[in-house]
Amino acid sequence: MAVFAVMADDTTMTNKRIIIGGDYYYPPYEFIDKDGKNSGYNVELSQEIAEVMGIDIEIRLGTWGDIRESFDSGEIDIVQGMAASKQRTHLYEFSPHTFVNQSVFARNDSPVLESLAGLKNTQVIVQRNGSMYDLLINVDKRIELIAVDTHADALRLLASGKHDYAVVSNLPGLYLSKELGLSNIKPVYSIEGTNKYGYAVKKGNEELLSQFAQGLAILKNTGRQQAIYEKWFGALQRSPWTRFGLFAAAVAVMLIFVSTGVVIWNRALRKKVESRTQELKDQQLQLLHADKMASLGVLVSGVAHEINNPCGILTLNFPFVRDVFKQIEEILDEYQEEQGGLMLAGVDYARLKTMFPETLEDMHIASRKIRAIVEDLKHFASKDSSDLELNELLDLNKLVEVSMRLVANQIKQSTDNFSVHYSDNLPLFKGSGQRIEQVVINLILNACQALNDKEQQISISTLYDSTLQHVVFIITDHGVGIKDDDLSKLTDPFYTSKREQGGMGLGLSVSAGIVRDHQGLLDFSSTEGKGTTVKLSLPLEHTEDEL
Repeated sequence: MAVFAVMADDTTMTNKRIIIGGDYYYPPYEFIDKDGKNSGYNVELSQEIAEVMGIDIEIRLGTWGDIRESFDSGEIDIVQGMAASKQRTHLYEFSPHTFVNQSVFARNDSPVLESLAGLKNTQVIVQRNGSMYDLLINVDKRIELIAVDTHADALRLLASGKHDYAVVSNLPGLYLSKELGLSNIKPVYSIEGTNKYGYAVKKGNEELLSQFAQGLAILKNTGRQQAIYEKWFGALQRSPWTRFGLFAAAVAVMLIFVSTGVVIWNRALRKKVESRTQELKDQQLQLLHADKMASLGVLVSGVAHEINNPCGILTLNFPFVRDVFKQIEEILDEYQEEQGGLMLAGVDYARLKTMFPETLEDMHIASRKIRAIVEDLKHFASKDSSDLELNELLDLNKLVEVSMRLVANQIKQSTDNFSVHYSDNLPLFKGSGQRIEQVVINLILNACQALNDKEQQISISTLYDSTLQHVVFIITDHGVGIKDDDLSKLTDPFYTSKREQGGMGLGLSVSAGIVRDHQGLLDFSSTEGKGTTVKLSLPLEHTEDEL
């Protein structure tokens, strides 16, 4: 039993020890590890909140059914992990710290489940007193619920051939299936709706909940919550963020700009009195810039989890949907051959058979791209390229092709004159595919935004520069062009000519940083009123002394 106590000012805490309840086998959220210690995301989060708020706590983990009974009877003050379902809101107050999704698991030979209605007249294993028990008991009386103490018990029973389905939380279900080696079961249906998940108290105990909510806000703003989240969920969601990078980045950037401000101030003192007014204005702009950079680190830490959690769910489930389509494809082929005229969602089956896998793959790529954009913001704030993997062998033509698919709608809306020329037999180069795609996408979007009407042209080409041993991407637009004075500012952070359109001025700055990490070149040439050409040049190999 873990006890975490911190002394604090009498104005911020009482002498009462707060008893926190949780599930003893709900990894990676909360569980008792092999050494008998309380562990998991929820446990570590509670301990950190206790430290920053000066709260004396005791964490008790047990079967969820027992914990719920102790919580309802008042023996436990607060639970650290409860789904905020509609069935519970009249009993408890909640302060969420993450989200949970629920999935129906079945054995591999089971048919696809279309909806919860498919559970009627079946035996469904579910955790006793869990949110899905509360939900399913009211869905259909013909569903026979088999209550067990833990998600692991539910999945083991299902894998052993007993009962029909198991309903468990998605991430713990996937985690436990892998951990326990249960290879004969799989998720067959994702229950619609995402439950907020976090701290809960009984009605009337909102003051205690407020203390935990305040502590949680502090951990969010410092980036500590994100570090804990990445520790426990990063491997599951393939997000290689460093543990303290976000907070350290904000502090480092702030110190850099404060130092810059001091240098500017000292120089200003040596200038003539008549120039002082202009100097003060310049200094104010620098301070505003520094504030934006500092805020960027805090913003990334606050929103990264909110973006990555749903993206992680998409990334995990796309392969499942693809496998489902592959398995039913043979049945659909037979039906089409025998009956003919098969239509699905208003689309002819022969066309859908070709279109659906490509569409699904594009969606999969797009979900990963969202995560990559968040990584770009974090990378820009930290100014640290050590986490970039630059050793992939990449085909520039394929990267351009994928990038254009992802922004096809923006291209279509911007111009009727779009052309692409791919150079044959381009050599492969080393780098990060996702990063270079991000650069190409930024350049294409900028070209689209430079056009005034759809008659204006955008052209793209690739080539190989044998003298430099670089592969080259060139994009030309016949749009508004750029003033000579502004060309040197294009890659400055927060510089943008599209402020009124909501532009932040980060796209080209992030892109320039990625190109530098690849030891490449980004060159701009433009004539105001006639258009702009951008040349991206990337070396085949990186020199060791520059890495």
